[in-house]
Amino acid sequence: MKLARGASGGGTMPFAPFEWMLAGRYLRTRRREGFVSVIALFSFLGIMLGVATLIIVLSVMNGFRKELLEKIVGINGHIFVSAIEQPLTDYVEVSDRLSKLYGIRHAVPLVEGQAFVSAAAGGSGVLVRGVRGEDIGRIPGIAGNVKQGSIENFSTSGGIALGRRVAEGLGVQVGDTVSLITPRGAQTPFGMTPRIKAYPVTAVFEIGMSEFDATFVYLPMAEAQAFFNREGDVSVIEVFLDDADKVDEARSAIEQAAERPIVMQDWRQRNRTFFSALEVERNVMFLILTLIVLVAALNIVSGLIMLVKDKSSDIAILRTMGATRGAIMRIFLVTGASIGVVGTIAGFLLGLVFALNIETIRQGLSRLTGANLFPAELYFLSRLPADVNGREVATVVALAMTLSLLATLYPSWRAARLDPVQALRYG
Repeated sequence: MKLARGASGGGTMPFAPFEWMLAGRYLRTRRREGFVSVIALFSFLGIMLGVATLIIVLSVMNGFRKELLEKIVGINGHIFVSAIEQPLTDYVEVSDRLSKLYGIRHAVPLVEGQAFVSAAAGGSGVLVRGVRGEDIGRIPGIAGNVKQGSIENFSTSGGIALGRRVAEGLGVQVGDTVSLITPRGAQTPFGMTPRIKAYPVTAVFEIGMSEFDATFVYLPMAEAQAFFNREGDVSVIEVFLDDADKVDEARSAIEQAAERPIVMQDWRQRNRTFFSALEVERNVMFLILTLIVLVAALNIVSGLIMLVKDKSSDIAILRTMGATRGAIMRIFLVTGASIGVVGTIAGFLLGLVFALNIETIRQGLSRLTGANLFPAELYFLSRLPADVNGREVATVVALAMTLSLLATLYPSWRAARLDPVQALRYG
């Protein structure tokens, strides 16, 4: 009679202790209900792995975008100012005026040109950048990333700074000599002759992006101008902003401060295809991996339907003792939701731990298998990045719990609609 009074609404509120007790008993394994419990276990594992995989993949994709943005923008600047109508011979005055603008960290004039660098061990094509000695230390990708030698007194050193992969490919280190070769050398009566000049290696830097470390070399400004026949002008002025996302606000101020005809291009225009591809890949991966959670939720549906069929006699007895349809529905709602909620929490913890230690885990797996699981030549970066976004993690957790709760509604409703007379007759 106590159950009847409580279930009929006279003494207890919804989700009363007896409902939780029965839901807990239905979750425990018995020999006769082993198959149902196996389905519940696979549902739990599916939701846990689905949530964990979503968090890990989204974190790695965010880490890729963040690292690539920092590397690309850190070495190349945010806005590129080029000359039109007349060469940038007044680059000193223009860069000084741009550096004083609000929101601009500094402006770096550069001479750029392609060349071939060679040493005793081999050679490769490189992008040569001529830069002033006071500016090379301001480039975020170079500052703090010098692994050998020094960039102090770079203007007067007469030497060359190489990316780490360039130096490794040539088999050189600081103090060795390399030769730069360009087909556009001196103009003679017989035509243009190639120019070859030897430079001592004064520094080796590592940006952390394999493509840049295998391509970029730096020369003092005067050496680069002489090598590429620039005659006192530069190729471009790279502008570094305090905030990479405020390029539109800075454009008009730069145009006015230049006081000469210029053309501007920002980092978004130069890398639009690359970052758009990353965003599309990230969205597609989210949709694909969400299907794992959805399949696990469907397993909850099938498991609960089988549990309801197996417990039809119990449901009929509870109804005859006074349990309402709402109480029966809540019992099976708690049973199914428990699988989803516990699986989601376990997946959240697993995904968080994995994402925060992704590089350590990668190194361990590489040592265990003896294979490089993240070759820098293919993925541009020298380490596997991960950036956990709290809002995205909350979205994944909310999505998994919502799907789990929705999956329990139909089986629970079906249990509540069960006719006790028919269940006892045919049970």
